Amino acid sequence: MAKQVIQPKIRGFICTNAHPVGCAQSVRNQIDYVQQTIVPQKTGLNVLIIGASTGYGLASRIALATGYGMNTVGVFFEKPPDNWRTATAGYYNTVAFHQCTEQEDLKAFSINGDAFSEEIKSQTIDLIQKELGQVDLVIYSLASPRRIHPYTGVDHRAVLKPIGRPYVDKTIDLVEEQIVEIIVDPAIEQEITDTVAVMGGEDLTFWVDQLLENDCLKTGTQLLAYSYIGPEITYPVYTHGTIGRAKEDLKQKVDLVDQKLWQQIGGHAYVAVNKAVITQASAAIPVIPLYISILYKIMDAKGINENPIAQITRLFSDHIGLGQQPILDDQRLIRLDDRELRPEISQEVERIWLEITTDSLPRLADYNRYKRGFRNLFGFEIDGVDYDQPVETDLHLP
Repeated sequence: MAKQVIQPKIRGFICTNAHPVGCAQSVRNQIDYVQQTIVPQKTGLNVLIIGASTGYGLASRIALATGYGMNTVGVFFEKPPDNWRTATAGYYNTVAFHQCTEQEDLKAFSINGDAFSEEIKSQTIDLIQKELGQVDLVIYSLASPRRIHPYTGVDHRAVLKPIGRPYVDKTIDLVEEQIVEIIVDPAIEQEITDTVAVMGGEDLTFWVDQLLENDCLKTGTQLLAYSYIGPEITYPVYTHGTIGRAKEDLKQKVDLVDQKLWQQIGGHAYVAVNKAVITQASAAIPVIPLYISILYKIMDAKGINENPIAQITRLFSDHIGLGQQPILDDQRLIRLDDRELRPEISQEVERIWLEITTDSLPRLADYNRYKRGFRNLFGFEIDGVDYDQPVETDLHLP
């Protein structure tokens, strides 16, 4: 395919293309961060990452491979390039990851398909048995708006809604770039059920059961599932809403998995609660873009902000690394959101939240930082990339 100049196609919280060179540079930047932050190790361990192409899942794959010398199996659902359409960002991220790990002499295997399906679970198990034998660590980092149930065939679709009463507050209109009032009607019972089916923990239990049945987990294997709680100002639409109900289900299922792993292979399962970061999924949640714009300005000023790769590097250096015992709260949660939820941070966010308007947005929040961070997800506005140069978009996984 002829090379082409790629410019972002963005409207609101949707970007319909990606820049392959920008995505590759972003992956290299994350690798550089890991290798400059910790002393790289060659553990030779094996990890399965379910949801491995963007965000915290990609950061985990990068950190564990290039920081700890782990062989990785990544499962994700991304679109390859098609004629003049670019691939999705996660696809280009993974192509770049493979290129980098080849240079590091690490084993990396990728499976592109619906992780909720029985077909992809079977493919993954076959690959593990053939190439690695067993894995030492499993990371569950799926973010999807829908799930076709593998046994019932029901097409469940998640919604971002409050429960019990309408939600009324302020948010950023991402198209007009103005602060406006938003009203979100409460979810009906079926919407709650569907959201739990998509974003809860049932699929995780299916994965664990099949991995155990097929002897794919080593003695002492640990499992991590990623979650988010957030501050009180987001509770009505997040923690106390449909997503929060799904996250409760995930936590309950992880606790059951922990018992099963301990009884069968002496392993453990944990939920790591991460901080708010810019993702395409979070951009779709009412209030979150405004909240992050305020939060980042405050945390950047204090020098304590973390992007996904910094957060995940801290997770594995302080909690789950070799010889590490995770620090848990009274609910058995690993709290990587500890800096975000410091009382002085939350109080400052709440103060600004009450007074912020469209006119004061540039002064009280860093919305430009948010916009750039959003574009970075798709390989745009990455330092060191010449976006006026034509690039090859027809790149494919090995």
